Order: sequence, then structure tokens, then C-alpha cells
Amino acid sequence: MSAVAAKMVVMPLLDVAPLVDAVDVIRFVGPRPFAKGRQYSREDRVRDITYDPVDQVVTGTVRGSSAEPYRCEIVLQPTRGEQSRPSRSTCTCPLGGDCKHVAAVLLANNAAALAPPAAAPLGGDGDLPSPRAGGGAAGDAAPSPDDWRARLGGLTGRPAPRDARTTSMGLLFELRPRVAPLRSARWDAPRVDRHERSTGGLGGGLVSGSSLAGAGGASPAPVRPSGAASWRLGVRPVSLSPTGNWVRGDLTWTSLPYQMNRLAIGAEQHAWFGQFAALHRSVHASYVPGEADWLMLDDFTSPLLWPLLAEARRLGVALVTGKRATDVTVAAGARVTVDARTVPGRGLVLSAGVTVDGEPHAAADTGTIGDHGVYVATPQPHLAVVLAPTVAPLAPEQRQLLTSTAEITVPEADAEEFLRDWYPGLQQAVAVTSRDESVALPEVLPPQLVLTASFSAGDALALTWRWVIAGRTEPFSAHETSLDLEALGVPARGATLKGVAAAEFVATRLPELEARDDLRVVVDGERLDYRELTEAPHLTVTTVETDKRDWFDLGVLVTVEGRTVPLVPLLTALARRRDKMLLVDKSYLSLAHPAFDELKRLIDEATGLDEWEAGPRINRYQASLWSEFDDLADATVQADAWRSAVGGLLELAAGDQLPGVADTPVPAGLDAELRPYQLDGFRWLAFLHQHGLGGVLADDMGLGKTVQTLALVAHVREEEARGREARAGSAGRPPFLVVAPTSVVPNWASEAARFTPGLRVHVVTETEAKSRRRLAAALAGGDVDLVVTSYALFRLDAASYSQHAWAGLVLDEAQFVKNPSSQAHRCAVELDAPFKLAITGTPLENSLTDLWALFHVVAPGLLSTHVRFSDDYVKPIATGERPELLARLRARIRPLMLRRTKELVAADLPAKQEQLLRVDLAPAHRELYDAFLQRERLKLLDLIDDLDRNRFIVFRSLTLLRMLALDAALIDPEYSDVPSAKLDQLLDELDDVVAEGHRALVFSQFTSFLGRVAERLDQRGTAHEYLDGSTRRRGEVIERFKGGASPVFLISLKAGGFGLNLTEADYVFMLDPWWNPASESQAVDRTHRIGQTKNVMVYRMIANDTVEEKVLALQQKKAALFDAVVDDDAVFSSALTADDIRGLLD
Repeated sequence: MSAVAAKMVVMPLLDVAPLVDAVDVIRFVGPRPFAKGRQYSREDRVRDITYDPVDQVVTGTVRGSSAEPYRCEIVLQPTRGEQSRPSRSTCTCPLGGDCKHVAAVLLANNAAALAPPAAAPLGGDGDLPSPRAGGGAAGDAAPSPDDWRARLGGLTGRPAPRDARTTSMGLLFELRPRVAPLRSARWDAPRVDRHERSTGGLGGGLVSGSSLAGAGGASPAPVRPSGAASWRLGVRPVSLSPTGNWVRGDLTWTSLPYQMNRLAIGAEQHAWFGQFAALHRSVHASYVPGEADWLMLDDFTSPLLWPLLAEARRLGVALVTGKRATDVTVAAGARVTVDARTVPGRGLVLSAGVTVDGEPHAAADTGTIGDHGVYVATPQPHLAVVLAPTVAPLAPEQRQLLTSTAEITVPEADAEEFLRDWYPGLQQAVAVTSRDESVALPEVLPPQLVLTASFSAGDALALTWRWVIAGRTEPFSAHETSLDLEALGVPARGATLKGVAAAEFVATRLPELEARDDLRVVVDGERLDYRELTEAPHLTVTTVETDKRDWFDLGVLVTVEGRTVPLVPLLTALARRRDKMLLVDKSYLSLAHPAFDELKRLIDEATGLDEWEAGPRINRYQASLWSEFDDLADATVQADAWRSAVGGLLELAAGDQLPGVADTPVPAGLDAELRPYQLDGFRWLAFLHQHGLGGVLADDMGLGKTVQTLALVAHVREEEARGREARAGSAGRPPFLVVAPTSVVPNWASEAARFTPGLRVHVVTETEAKSRRRLAAALAGGDVDLVVTSYALFRLDAASYSQHAWAGLVLDEAQFVKNPSSQAHRCAVELDAPFKLAITGTPLENSLTDLWALFHVVAPGLLSTHVRFSDDYVKPIATGERPELLARLRARIRPLMLRRTKELVAADLPAKQEQLLRVDLAPAHRELYDAFLQRERLKLLDLIDDLDRNRFIVFRSLTLLRMLALDAALIDPEYSDVPSAKLDQLLDELDDVVAEGHRALVFSQFTSFLGRVAERLDQRGTAHEYLDGSTRRRGEVIERFKGGASPVFLISLKAGGFGLNLTEADYVFMLDPWWNPASESQAVDRTHRIGQTKNVMVYRMIANDTVEEKVLALQQKKAALFDAVVDDDAVFSSALTADDIRGLLD
């Protein structure tokens, strides 16, 4: 036996309980119990439903979660029609009532009430659909597979035969007398009863009140008196009775939501009526006494009415006008018309009406549906209605014309005026005809589109559109046009053009518009004659001496077709990325020429627009920039001084031999034999000094930059002595000033005494305040050739140094002034000297800003301002956006920077072998390091996005990790028992080095680690020397090592990385990497330099799987920066960034 057949059959009901709307059930028990009760009903858990009509009580049992079924009693309260709503309930479940079991009984009762007489067992979906839901209902069953009409009805657009169990529905049309509403729809909503407000169902927003229709059929249509404004077309739902009549019964827009199940209305039809009512009430809710059961089509403002009426046919909703009358037609379209006829004695009589699908109808039979349609209602012999959408929205005047049935009379005396002045405009608004041909209507020309071009001062042009109809002007918005106005260059709203935009429009677009037949152009004001210049520009560039040292006025003359283009407006237009430029003579030219872009770039690099005084200028250091000007211009005119200085630099940059330089003799006072490359360097320096040009001597470390510079000083002194460059007005010979790191100052004194013993050298070792001797006293006799001081003293006594005349400024280890915001940099810039030289083996350490800082001192203006240089070079090159800028930058600095590497010029220098010594941390050391790494990583990852603000914290954490990678005891003495594998391996290596008779330099960033190394060496009895920033008597310490007293020299990287000549050593140990590779290279070059006779072994010790590996990778990345600018054309990266630091923490 199947599960369906096994269902318990319900005993016959004593009486059928009224239907209860699902919305009322939800409101009574709540949404969740309702959903559960519906599930119980569908699962056939409800039994023994009975109804007591006297007490209006429904009872039933529900099989729930307990062994015994629950018994429910629900008291109903009548509402309307055949419906009731629950008022109270009881249940034997723990809740005691108002529960899911009560919901199940009510829904099962609905299913029983709706079932056919031979009812199946309860358990169907008996809940009434909510007015807002599209739930199923009786009559919604799918058509039988054998019912071909039902299955093809939707495809063919024909109404399908309805199920016999469903009620046929119709929409009744009736003329209703116009009644004024009691309240304004704007301020007062209609009254609805509490149930309608709460359910929100169909009709919930409609007015309520007693129905005017009785229970019988539709009443006969009234005979409409004259005056269409007195009547309105109303509609209401009706149903088809068993006798075949369309009847109203108690079916109204208000009660329709509750009639669906009682009348077995199909769900689609029910939804259609709901949409109809909703569209109407969305904008109309005025309360009309006695009209609550009707909706007036006159007020149906939504144009969605027309697709809704088309849908009615598909759904089988009949459009009726009486009991058996279906004379309602939906036409394709309508248009408002005016018929003109001549009436003798009266004149011209104008009668309004409409034409529906080509058929004329009088206004007396016509009404309007919102502003989108009309209806024609003819009441005799029975009401016939034609509905039609209008081809265009109805203007308020058109609606008034139709609703007022009074004819318009034009007296005979005014007929000519009407036909001449009024008829053309009327014809544009409505279709004017003369059906009896009694009026000869003149031909009306179509509206003419007119463009008015109004010229005004300041090269301004206002463009406006308008229509001209029979000599009358109307705004552009009054009519539509098929022209693409945007393509014509003038938008519908018009436009105001100024400057070159107006010129281009007048020269090109306006003649094209004037030649068109579909519009007319009217010119207002004096028309200007604009002309485009199309030939290529001609450029002439000149230089003129100024009273400002190092600067020349840059004259740029641009002409096109013989017309001069002013430079400042040209560059301004280019800077603002304009396409064209208007000249004062009303000619204009395109700026889309490569010569203009290149000209702007070159002038911007020479001097910014915001820096001009009397015009653009070029610095004489910008030799390569001038060569680009020369290539761009059609002609150049150079000042003599410019030709003398810059011409030589260009030849120098090209590698040509300079007249008078190649044979510059080595000074007799130089007690040294210069190597060939040193001789070239000396002569290069002599050329720069001769022309008052500064430069950067960037030879590799150990190639004798000091001796080349001393040769220059000796050369200048000898030239002065022979009177070749005597200074006019100068009583003495101003000395050269050398500024060097403190540790290098003694080296300058000793090198000068060795190579140029004839030079008188004054070494400054203390500030004026401490020594109580002013610099002026030392220089008073004018017999000092060279003053040597430290950067610290130079900075502290800057005011004193600035009071003296100097033959030149020499900055040794010039990376000390690489920070543009430092006081040392400012002092070097502000010191007045005709010649400035920067000496450094690392002109670029971290970023291109280092390079700018050096040239800002020795060749001010070469690389523009700091901000401009950053925007033009640093950022684009660092991001890789403009790789071609790298070559341009190299070209700019090449004449003023000389760099030779040891590999290129010192072939006889012994080999240098470098090797990585990788060290594994001991287990206890590794465990401690990893713990600290995780802690610091979590702390830093949130800080490095704002690196500038958190730089101190970030680098403190990185320093801690670097120290921990060396020796745990460096961060806390508590960890002194944790072994340091690097320290142990270093000592083993040093034992072998010393045993074989070699000598070693040991470098570290951390003096605390050097101290640990010193302690272990002492324990082993290995002699050593120690040097850091706090060491007193540095010279003695250095001499002891050079003299062979100790085989090991421990040196801090900062204190001994430059200025030392330690060729006695042939082994170098770098204990910890630094992200600036130049610092390590300087340290190695303390021994691998001129004078070394043995091969040099360099060991870099790296702790595996620590931050040291990351620093090494970053070091290699940054080394490319130096090579790209100084040594070759490789691509390079930027300085230390947040991403770099993230990499260190990975």
C-alpha cells in the first residue's frame, strides 16, 4: 500500500469553517510558528477538524513531537464576505495557544474549504496567499498535457481557455459623474480600516466606503449630457456569473484581496488586478465620496497602463462595458487635432478633437488619461470605449483643449492674422485640418535650426541654438532635432569659447556650418579673421653674459611663418599641456610639434619658470645641456665667455684633447712621479681651475687623489708666481682650503710634506675659541698656501672661514656633505671660492640625492634645485618609468666628474680576492635569535608604512637583530654563556693568518663586538691594535701597526673606513655587513691601494639565516645604483625604503 493511500481519511465535517487569510494567521501566531504550521499542514499532521458555527470555534488535532497529538481550539471573528480572523486560541502543547499547531489547523481548514466535493485528505497548501505574494491558489494547476489550447495560448498571444474551476474575471468600464474630492491628495491620505493598513494588500491604499453597485449585473450606461468635463471613465473588477453575466457582487478594489480563494481567481489574474490598482494609487489617493469602488482612468498617470492592458488579453481578463457587452478597444495611437471650418457670419471656427488610428472623434466624446493617452466614450445605444496612447505626451494646454468642449471662434476680420501668425505655431502643437476644406490652410515650413555666433572682446565667442518658425523664435528645447550637435562642435546647451578655442572654431568649424543646408548661422558682432600657422617652427638660441657669476642669459627666438612666438606664453601653454596657442595678430599654431616639447624640457632644466628674473638663464656648468640646445636650434649665437668655458667642457666631455691642457707641465715643486692616469687627472683639474669651474674627482680609493690635488695646488702657486694669473686688486695670494675628516687631517699634512715640500701648510686642530688664536692671524702674512681643517672645525668656525678669500675649496671624503640639510653642506655652499673640488671614491652612496648634493656645492645650478632634481630624475629613474633619464643624467655630469677604477688604470696593482665565510649559529644562539626576530617583526610591520615618522624605532630594532646575529652577549650580558660561532671562527682564522706571517685588518660596525674580539685575543696572547672614534693618539696607534708591532688591527668601520694607508696588511675581515656597500669598499681599500705589493684576501663573514643575509642582498642591490650613474649604464634601484626593510624581516 502506497504512502499516499495509507493516509488517514478525515471524518466528514459537521460544518465548514470560514476561510482565514494567511496574513491574519501570521499576525496571530507570528512568522516562525506560521512557517512551522504550514509545514505540519503539508505533512498531513492535522486530523479531526470540526467547526461549531454557533460559537464560531474551529477544533482539530495535530501530531507534534510528543506521543499524543495536541488538541487546538480557535475562536473566529467574522470580518467580511466569507472570511474570518482568529481572535483567541488554546492548545494542549506547552505554549498553551497561539502556536504552530493553531496555524496548522487553520491552514488545513482552508485547504478543506477550497477542495472539490470529493475532497482528498487534508494536508494541501491551504494557506491563503498574502496580497503581496504570488503564492498558488485553486485554479493554478498546470494545464493537462492533452489540452492543446491551454498550452499554445501563451505562445500565440491568445487567451488560453480557463480551468472550469476558476472564475472568469473582467474589468468594467463606466462613465461616472465627476465629483470633487473632499481632501487634497497632497496633504491627506484616505481612510482605510485597520486591517487594510496592516496587511498592505490590494486595495490597502484605496479609499473605502459603501459600494454604489448592487449585487446584480452592471447598470446600463447613462446618457452623457454635453460637457465632457462633467464625466470621468471609471473601472472596477467584475466576475462572470453562472448565467453568463458580468456581475459586481461584493467584488471591489478593496475586497478583491480577500476574494481570491472564495471565487477561485487565478493567481496571474489576481496579480494583474493588484498591479492595476497599485499603479493607479501610486500617484492618486484622493477621497471621492461614493466612488470607493471605482478607479478613474482620467487620473491614471502612469504610462505603464498600456502594457498592462495588453497583458490583460493574454491572461483572459475581459474588458467589458455591461452585463454582456465587451465593446472596449485598445487602439494603436492617437493625436490631438483641431478642425478649422468657415461659418458665414462668424468667421473661422476651431473644433478640438482627436484622431485615433486615423479616425476623427469630437472632443465631446473624448477624455484624457493622464498625459499619455485618451479615451473615446460613445454612450448610445450602449457604451463603447476606445482607449489609445498618444504619440507624444500631452501638454497641459492640449488636455485643457480636449476637456473644454467650447469651440474657438476667430472673427472674419482676424482670419488673416490667425493664418499668418498663429497657424504655424498651432500646427506644430496639434494637427490642424479642414475636413470640409472650407479653409485654405497655408503651407507651413518646418522649423529652422539657427546657430548664433556672438563675438565679443577678449577673443570670446558665444554659441547658442534656437528655432525659427514662420519668423517666430522659439527656444531650442521646444523641438527635437536629428542632428548630432556634439559632432558639429556645439552642444545643445550652447557654448562659450575663448582664446585659441574660439580662433580654431571660427577658422575651421564655422565655415563648415555655414555651408550646411539643414541649419542657418547668424553672426553677431565683429567677425575676427583667425588663421592657423602650419609650417614648422624656426628656433634661434643665444647666450649673453650677465653680472651674475656662472650664469648667462638664454635668448630663445621662436618664429613660425615669419611671425614671432613669445617665449614665456609659449612655455606657459606647454606647461599647461595646451594643444594650440593664439598670437596677438589672431593667428594660432599647433603645439603638437616635437621641437616645442624638447624646447620646454631643456629650458625647464636650465631654469624653472618660477625662478626667472629677466628671462631664462643657463648655467655654464650645463655644457651637455647646451649641446642639446645646439642640436635643437636652427641657429645659435654664443657669447665669447660662454664659448670659452662651455666649449672646452664639451670637448672635454667628448674625450678630445684640449688646447693648452694636454701639455700642461707637471709643477716643479711636485716631488713625485705621476702615473699616466694621475697626470691626466692633474691636467683635468688644471683645466677646471683655469676656467673657474668646480668638479668631482671620484677616482677609486687608493689611486692617489690626494697627490693629484696637491699637484694642482703646486701648479696654481707656480703660475701665480710667474704672474700668468695675477689677481687684480688682490694684495696677497689667497690659500686653498682643504676640509677633511678629523682622522685624515694629519694625512694631508704628511702627504703635502712628502710630495709638495715647497707648499706652506697650516693645519687647524682646534676651534678659535679653544686655541685662542684666530685664523686671521695665521693667514695675516699671506704666506700660507694650504689650510687643512676638519669638517667639525669648519662647521663650528664657519663665520671665521667665510671672512677670508680662498683660492679654492677642496672637500676630501666629500660624502660628509651629501646631506643637503646638514650644516656642513650649507657651509660648503656658502663659502665664497672661485674653484671648488669634491674628492670622494663614493660620490653616490644611497641615492641620487647624494650626487645632487655634491654638485650643488661644486657646480651650483648644474642639476637645478633639489625638488626639481627629485621630480625630474630621482623618482622617475627609481621607479623604472623613464630609463632614458639615466643616460641624460650621466651626460650632464660627465664633463665635471672624473672617475677611474683600479681595474682600469692600475694594472700593476696586486689581485684582490673576496670570499664569503658563512657561519651557522649555535643551537642556543639560534633559538634566542628566532625568538627575538618574531618579536621585532610583529612590532615593526605596522610601523614601516610610515617610515619617516618611525625611522628611529625601526632602525633600533634592526640594529638589535644585527648585534644578536654576531653575539648574544652584545644585547644583554645575561647571554654571555651563549656561544658566538662567528667569534670562534674568526679567532681560528686569525690564528692561521698570524701563524703564516700575514697581517690582518678586522672591521666591524659595532665597537662592543670588537671589544669582545680584543678580549679573546688577549686570552690567546695575540698582539693587536685597536682603533675607534674614541681612540686618543690615533697616529701613534697607526704607526705601531705599520711598524710591525702587532699582526692584527681591530678597526671600527666608521672611524677607520677612510683616510688610512695600511698597505702593510694583506688580509681583511668584515665581521658584519652594512647596507651601504661603499663603506665596506672604503675599508678594504685601506690596504688594497697604490703601494700594495701582496695579494689581498678579503673575507666577509655572514651568519646564515639571519638579518645579515638580507643586508648582504640589499647591499648588492644598492651597489647597482653607484655603478649605473658613475661606472656604467646598468639599471639601478633607489635608496633604503619600507619595502627594503620588509625584506630584511622576511
